[in-house]
Formats: sequence, C-alpha cells, structure tokens
Amino acid sequence: MKKGEGSVGSFFIRPEMPLFGNIFSPKKTPPRKSASLSNLHALDRSTREVELGLEYGTPTMNLAGQNLKFENGQWIADTGISGGVDRREAQRLRRRNQQLEEENNLLRLKVDILLDMLSETTAESHLMEKELDELKSVGRRRK
Repeated sequence: MKKGEGSVGSFFIRPEMPLFGNIFSPKKTPPRKSASLSNLHALDRSTREVELGLEYGTPTMNLAGQNLKFENGQWIADTGISGGVDRREAQRLRRRNQQLEEENNLLRLKVDILLDMLSETTAESHLMEKELDELKSVGRRRK
C-alpha cells in the first residue's frame, strides 16, 4: 500500500489518517501558574505566629496508655499520668547498664585468660609427672 492510500475493510474504506486528528496524542498542556502567590512561607516561625496567631504546641500521642511528647527530636514519655520512669532516671539507668555490660565483658575476658593459663599449667604438670615417672623407672632399672 502506498502512502496516502486507504485500506479496504469489510464495509467501508478506512483512510490512513483519522478525520479528527490522532486521539492517542493529547494536546500539550499549558504551563502551570506558580503554586502560591503568598509570601507567608518565607516568614520565620515567630513572625508567622504573630501574624497569623498560630501556636504550634509540641506533638503528643498516647500509645498503649503511655503519653509521649516529641521534644528535641525524640519521643519522651510524659510521666504525669502514666507513672513511668523519669527521663533523667532512665538516662542514668542506661548509663549504669552500659557500665555493667562493659564490666561483664571485661570479667568474661579475664575468665577466658585464667582458663587458658590453667589449661597450660595443667599440661605442663602432666608433662612433668610423666618425666618424673620415666626418671623413677630408669633409676629402678639401674639398681
């Protein structure tokens, strides 16, 4: 079939180009306008609070009966209602736990060293006993 010719179907002649344009290539969309003409996003937090009267409190949530609040990039338990452990006390306990773990690791290392020393001393003792037995048997033969 040459370019520009149509194809013959069962009942009609289909032109190679559709009458109303190509339906599968939509028109190009016009460029969008800027998202916001307001300059409020450029203001710092204190100015926005004064201008708009917005007071953002600290984010809080209740999880399994434990109230938590978000401060300085961390979720901290609110001890007022839940009766949980004070934040300073929790930090002190974490430090103490870390110290005890380090002490435990040091004691394990010492036990391993002592066991190595004991096995070495036991092996030397067995060798000495064996040499002593051999010397006794040689001495008895000479007599």
